[in-house]
Amino acid sequence: MTNPVSMPLVAVSADRALNGAHQYHSAGEKYLTAVSDGAGCVPMILPALNDQAGIDSILGRVDGVLLTGGYSNIEPHHYGQQPAPGEDSRDAARDSANLALIPQIIAAGIPVLGICRGMQEFNVAMGGTLHQRVYEIDGMLDHREDKTAPVEVQYGLAHAVNIQANGLLASIYSDNKPMVNSVHGQGIDQLAEGLTIEALAEDGLVEAVSVTAAKSFALAVQWHPEWQVRNNDFYLAIFAAFGDACRAYAQQR
Repeated sequence: MTNPVSMPLVAVSADRALNGAHQYHSAGEKYLTAVSDGAGCVPMILPALNDQAGIDSILGRVDGVLLTGGYSNIEPHHYGQQPAPGEDSRDAARDSANLALIPQIIAAGIPVLGICRGMQEFNVAMGGTLHQRVYEIDGMLDHREDKTAPVEVQYGLAHAVNIQANGLLASIYSDNKPMVNSVHGQGIDQLAEGLTIEALAEDGLVEAVSVTAAKSFALAVQWHPEWQVRNNDFYLAIFAAFGDACRAYAQQR
């Protein structure tokens, strides 16, 4: 059995939301479990605080960062757009924290895995833009889940992704067209400079990216591989590779 003291420490990004009369910083249990069971690392929730001194201290102590999904969307002004009509959940504190954090993680060479909103944060932080309503674009699939269905159905396999040859994902998993779940309404429009496409949906939507000149593991995916990570070989392979990168970073830090 692995000695917990020697296991890498992974910071897991938090959402900030009102709970009763007070603001809470929290991360879903499925992300914490995936870091522990899938990557073999110790998860630590990273609050969405715009505290540079605190962030510098944390980044000097962790061996990896997981940027989680979330129910909120990035405020469109961060990528030069006005909000589309309709009600969207927002998390300005998370936007401020993570968009500033991502360039620091990359520059430091800390292994990082982004999931869903986390992938969109990757793209926006590096200068890219988003589709605010993928399902309203001609030729695009509706990538949203049925919110009236049981959670097991919402996170069930929905469509295939085409893994691009010679990339990071291709080195992790041998099947170049695995099935994934699909639980998002937004997605990448203009790809940021410095990112490489790792996978595409059948409608051409970007489903995974990596940092082209990364010093370490730097991958972000649009689907949710944390969901029941031990029951899906592809999802597990992603977290296992992330965990290996965290262990390598811990050994040389």
